Amino acid sequence: MQFNESHFSFCPVCGAKLESRALKDQEPLRLICSACKFVFYLDPKVAVCSIVEWDDHIVLTKRAFNPQKGLWVMPGGYVDRGESVEAAALRETEEECGIQTRLTGLHGLYSYAGNWVVLVVYRALYISGELSARDETLEAKLFEPSQIPWDELAFDSTRDSLRDYCKLKGVALA
Repeated sequence: MQFNESHFSFCPVCGAKLESRALKDQEPLRLICSACKFVFYLDPKVAVCSIVEWDDHIVLTKRAFNPQKGLWVMPGGYVDRGESVEAAALRETEEECGIQTRLTGLHGLYSYAGNWVVLVVYRALYISGELSARDETLEAKLFEPSQIPWDELAFDSTRDSLRDYCKLKGVALA
C-alpha cells in the first residue's frame, strides 16, 4: 500500500488533529498538528540493491512476491531503520540469494516522480556461498551482461541501472 496524506488524521506526538497547509508561501502542503505544530513529513523509503559481479556474469533474482512477482531484479530490498545502506545491501544479497559479497562502489541513485522509493545501487563482487533461491526469490541465476532478459525485468530502476552498468562495461544493448 502506498500511503499519502489522506491516510493520516491525528498527530503522532500529541494526538490532536492534523491540518494540511503550507509552512511558507510557494511551498507544498504539509500535514501540521493544530495543537503542537509538529510537521508530519511523509518521507521517501530508501531501498538498496547490488549489481553482483561473478566472473563475467551478474546475479539476478526472480521475485517471489508482488509487486512484479516472477520478474527479474538485482538482489536488494528496503533499508531498516538505523541500518547503513551498505550493511543493508550486503544483508539483502545474502538473504535473497545466499551469497556473501564485497561492495566495490556506488553505482547510482534512482528515483522517479510519483514513486516514494529512492533506490541506492551498489556494485559488488562475489566472495563466497552457494547461489540459491531463498524465501523472497523464486530463482537466483547468473547472466552474462549481454544476455540480460530486458523484457522480464521488474522495475524501471532495474532496467535503468542495468543499462547504465552495461554502458559502463561497454556491453552493447539489445
